[in-house]
Amino acid sequence: MKLEFWFDYSCPYAYLGSRTVEALAARAGAELSWEPFLLGGVFRSVGTPQKLFATLSEAKARHNARDLDRWADEFGVTLKMPAEHPFRTVEALRATLLTGCDSRVIHGFYEAYWVHGRPVSEPDTIRDVVSRAGHDADALLGRLGDARTELFERTERALAKGVFGAPAYVFDDELFWGQDRLPFVERALTGARVPLTTKTTERPHMPHKLEVFFDFSSPFAYLGCSQIGALSERTGCQVIWRPFLLGGLFKAIGQVDVPLTTWSEAKRQYTFKDMMRWAEHWSVPMRFPSRFPTNSLKALRLYLSLPEASRDSFRERVFRAYWAEDRDITDDATLRELLGGEAEQALAGAQTPAVKDALKAATEDAARRGVFGAPTFIVDDDELYWGQDRLGLVEAHLRR
Repeated sequence: MKLEFWFDYSCPYAYLGSRTVEALAARAGAELSWEPFLLGGVFRSVGTPQKLFATLSEAKARHNARDLDRWADEFGVTLKMPAEHPFRTVEALRATLLTGCDSRVIHGFYEAYWVHGRPVSEPDTIRDVVSRAGHDADALLGRLGDARTELFERTERALAKGVFGAPAYVFDDELFWGQDRLPFVERALTGARVPLTTKTTERPHMPHKLEVFFDFSSPFAYLGCSQIGALSERTGCQVIWRPFLLGGLFKAIGQVDVPLTTWSEAKRQYTFKDMMRWAEHWSVPMRFPSRFPTNSLKALRLYLSLPEASRDSFRERVFRAYWAEDRDITDDATLRELLGGEAEQALAGAQTPAVKDALKAATEDAARRGVFGAPTFIVDDDELYWGQDRLGLVEAHLRR
C-alpha cells in the first residue's frame, strides 16, 4: 500500500499533518510517499485567494487561530504563527525535490517555518536545513532551477488528483483533506475505526455546559447534532440547544447565503463525499436533498413555538426528514405530519410576534458571540468550536 502526503510548507495544517503521517503509515504498514506541490499554484487554478486567511471574517479568523492551537495541543506539537506569514516556499520545495524528498529535510523546513519563524526560501535557511540533513548545501543551492519543471509537474498532478488544499492524503485514488481527517485515512488503510481524539476518556468531576447552535438547512449541523445525545451521556455535559437562522447570520457578517457555491468544483465534489464519510462513520442515514438550499425559517419558528418537552423529537424529525428522506420542510403538510398532535397550536404560535422576535434575537445573539456557521459548539460560555468535525476536540474539552 502507498499513502501519498501532498504538502506545502506554507500551510500550518500540513505542518501538523507532517508530524503524524509517518506514524500513521507505520501502523498501517503502508509506504509513505512525500509529495511536495505549490499551494499557490493550486489556488490560482481553482480560484482560491492566495492569502486565504485575509479573506476570513473576524470571527472565523479568531476561531481558526484558536483551532490551530487546539490541534497543536492534540498532536503535542509546537506551532507559532510567524508575523510575516505566508513566506515564499518555492525554493524550499525545489530544494526538497533535489534531496529526493528526504524526510529530514521536510521536517527541517517545517520546523524552520512553524517553530522558529524563518523564511524557508532564504538561502541561509535552505543551507542550514539541508546541511543538517547531510546534503551538500552549496551544490544544492546552485541547482535550484533544475527542479523548476518537476515542481510544476507535481502541482499539475496534484490538481489532476482533485487536490485543492493542504494537507491532502491520497490512498487508492481516494482523497482526504486536512489533518483532522486522519481517523478516516487510517480506517481506509486498515479497516479499523479510530477515535476522533486521543485525549482522556474520564468524565469530569463537574459537568460542563455545551451550547449547540444549529439550523436545519445545514448538512453539517444534521451530522453534528445527531451525536449530541451520546456525547452528553458519555461526558455528563448539560446541553442547551440554540436554533438560529443561518441565512440571517450570513447576512449580518457579510457571508454569501450558500458558501459551497463559491467553492471550486474539486472542493465541492470532495465535500459531498466527505459528508457521506461522516454519515457512514456515525451510522447516520443521509441523502443529499433535491431541494437544496432550503428556507428553514418556518421550521425554526415552529421549533421555538413548541413546549420545551416537545422540541427534541421535533428537531430530530425535521433533520431526518430533510437530510435523510428528501422531504420538503417548507411545506405545511409535511410540517403538520412532523408536529403530530401539536400541529395546529404550533403553526399558530409560529406566526406570533413573540416567536418571530425570539428567532431574530437568537440569530443576533449568535453573531454577537462569534458564531459564523453551523453547527457551532460553545463550552462554558467561552470556548467556541465550529463544525461536526470538531466534536472530537469538543469531547476532549468536556472531559477535562
